[in-house]
Amino acid sequence: MSLRHALLGLLVFRPGSGYDLLKMFNTSLNYVWPAKQSQIYGELTKLDATGLIQVTDEGPRGRKQYSLTPEGHAEARRWLAETEEHRPQRNPMLLQTFFLGLLPRDEAVERLLRHADTAAKEYDALLALRDSEDWDRDALTECGRLVLEHGLRQRVLEQEWAHWAAEQLREGHVKEPADRPEAPEPD
Repeated sequence: MSLRHALLGLLVFRPGSGYDLLKMFNTSLNYVWPAKQSQIYGELTKLDATGLIQVTDEGPRGRKQYSLTPEGHAEARRWLAETEEHRPQRNPMLLQTFFLGLLPRDEAVERLLRHADTAAKEYDALLALRDSEDWDRDALTECGRLVLEHGLRQRVLEQEWAHWAAEQLREGHVKEPADRPEAPEPD
């Protein structure tokens, strides 16, 4: 997926300014595809230059309202129908887990338990979002509810995994490295 297709997808449902799209991003897509304000505005400029969106209104202080062109709508549909996304997974916690043997066992266990706590807090935040929204407004919010459910289930999985992994370490099912380098003493 790309930021380009996320913006096209949002514009399928309603025209919007860069600010409007940033707000929609922050309350919905940010959970699955984070983007900064500068990235969104830069991509809108590129989409306008390629003819996939157009400025349909200009307001005070240079505020531009964007809408999809027929070509932009076709690109959004093509992306959904024809593109099989490569699923690269970058997960800092899992990367760190590969190297937990560098820590003393109790610190490694604590690191995993902190991850479980973080996942629990994220679950609670997603649950609050789920309970605060009207999920029947339109197709965007109905499909957003599907994504939110994935987030809820993922956080439950992360909590369960972190507790399991911590228990594996506690019970000694993961060997300590034979030659763990000693950390330098602080000055």
